[in-house]
Amino acid sequence: MILPGAEPFLLKGGSHGVLLVHGFTGLPAELLMMGKYLQERGFTVLGVRLAGHGTTPEDMSRTTKHDWIDSVRDGYAILSGLTERISVAGHSMGGLLSLLLAAEKPIDRLALLAAPMFICEERGIKYLPSRETCRGKYFPKARRKLPNVPKAVNKTYRKMPLSSVHELVEIIELAKGSLSSVKCPVFIAHSHGDHTASPDSVEYLYEHLASEEKEVLWLEDSGHLLPLDVDREKVFESVADFFERE
Repeated sequence: MILPGAEPFLLKGGSHGVLLVHGFTGLPAELLMMGKYLQERGFTVLGVRLAGHGTTPEDMSRTTKHDWIDSVRDGYAILSGLTERISVAGHSMGGLLSLLLAAEKPIDRLALLAAPMFICEERGIKYLPSRETCRGKYFPKARRKLPNVPKAVNKTYRKMPLSSVHELVEIIELAKGSLSSVKCPVFIAHSHGDHTASPDSVEYLYEHLASEEKEVLWLEDSGHLLPLDVDREKVFESVADFFERE
């Protein structure tokens, strides 16, 4: 059963559609404020819910990277029937999934918000136990409560399946392998204060993307949750401006 407030959302606007993809253990609601801003700017916006998210950690443990990739493909298919062209914005792991989509589908423009080509060492990924020993095991997920955000945002999982972390690591490698196939214009937003997605990710993306048009926005006062943090209005405006370009 999907948690109240964790549902996908559709905000109708013009013929240019925007697909919003949330991150690992996250919810569509994390991108709802961004979606409403984009709708005000004239876009039709679809916020997808990744399989196994917005339900229970146990449900998430039964999903794989392939399920998450398919969730994004399904969102693209829905939006294709509603709009004439599609741009995509993904936060964190949602950015990785957006890269994979852009490598295989016609995408007008792409925005990557705190996309992790590398995870910060303090997150302890290198100490992750083997997949076999991770089955049925969970790790507490600490996260500060954010003010002035949709209520559902603070309902994200308080523990994460270690088996799902393995899936995330594999998605990072898939995303790295996709960069030479991503040729649409790409906007990259990242904070120097991000302690989850290493800021080194930005240089890697810029160097390896096949796109001719690449733009980077560095933020100083936010953490990892760019669509919710103090610089969010700047992020929203920058993404909308980028998507409006011909």
